[in-house]
Amino acid sequence: MPEAPYNARVRNCTVNLRVPDELDIIARIARAVPSHTSPVLPLTIGDDAALLRPPRGKQWVLTCDAFVENVHFLARVHPAEAVGYKALARAVSDLAAMGATPRVFLLTLGLPADRTGAWLNRFLRGLARAARAFDLVLAGGDTFRSTAVFVSVTAIGDIVGGYAVKRSGARPGDRIYLSGIAGAAELGLQLILRGLARSRSWKTLLRPHLFPVPRLKLGSWLAKHRLASAMLDTSDGLSTDLDRLCRASGTGARIFAALLPAVKVPGELRRRGFDPLQLALHGAEDYELLFTVPRKRVHKLPARFGGVPLTCIGEITEPPQLLLVGENGAVQPLQPAGWDHFRSKPAQTRKPGSLP
Repeated sequence: MPEAPYNARVRNCTVNLRVPDELDIIARIARAVPSHTSPVLPLTIGDDAALLRPPRGKQWVLTCDAFVENVHFLARVHPAEAVGYKALARAVSDLAAMGATPRVFLLTLGLPADRTGAWLNRFLRGLARAARAFDLVLAGGDTFRSTAVFVSVTAIGDIVGGYAVKRSGARPGDRIYLSGIAGAAELGLQLILRGLARSRSWKTLLRPHLFPVPRLKLGSWLAKHRLASAMLDTSDGLSTDLDRLCRASGTGARIFAALLPAVKVPGELRRRGFDPLQLALHGAEDYELLFTVPRKRVHKLPARFGGVPLTCIGEITEPPQLLLVGENGAVQPLQPAGWDHFRSKPAQTRKPGSLP
């Protein structure tokens, strides 16, 4: 009897060459990722669209974020589990920057045929890990065949009406704060691009790049207590995101190099050209919160929140320019040099060791 057309015999072993169809892939996603109904989500995967029920007295907060192979990550060096986790974490960080609580998300997933097996399983493991960590439920989405991995996440959260923190509320005299460590994610990326990621000594330095932690609780707390006058996440680098905050607010800023919570770079990596200040100023994908606090309310801000340091790095100024005060006291213009999709080089063309 002839074998099924999708089987082939190789060295007396039968190897299944069948490519899953779209329904197979959707079923695997639904099994792997939380997708249950709830009071907020009365109808989820299985229909043409999901149904959402807004909580009383709250507003929806929506954000959309794409994560594309050879632009945002390189499949040959970035683990599939990290790709799945980070695809969701990136979008969730935008909710954190508004002070919102995550509820549900939509997933659009484009895959080449050769990524529908083990690679997809590992990707879904990372996606599910992030969904559980951030208390998100999958409400639906779309799948399609593509020439490279394409992921788009629409994350939906909620916040008490009128409490969302925008990036346009900074005023002269407000203090500028940054959560966590600046430049840690870029350091991890540079280790990968330079082929140094396999060194056991530096394995822990990869984590901020591969598995970032959005500051959800901090963002929600700042919004609830109305402490932040303006806020955004540092997805594109401190210099670039500070410039965006100031442009939206119609202000300038002065920050101090001596105050920056820059990533600690081991001596051997410093000798290889890793500059902590440049990483801190221009390195992207930290997903920390950059926010401003009116001077009279600074005393209400703790030095740490949930173990995460909150560091005052400067102040908002009236003249619309960015200034960096060096450790020697010299003042110079600060040019935004973080990530920009239409100015920066995509991942596949970036030279090892180069910042965006």
